[in-house]
Amino acid sequence: MDGVKCPNCGKRTSWENNPFRPFCSEKCKLADLSRWLNEEYAVAVEESSLEEDEANSGS
Repeated sequence: MDGVKCPNCGKRTSWENNPFRPFCSEKCKLADLSRWLNEEYAVAVEESSLEEDEANSGS
């Protein structure tokens, strides 16, 4: 089957003509957004970058 796997539920879905891509549905898209807003996801940052940011901000 052509398409991609939904990053939320794993269901195979079409890429073309899918307004919710890469998700399979609006429900999966909103579930992912909810996880970001609830800070369940995080972007890894190297400690040296954090120290530089703090030094530059004057904290």
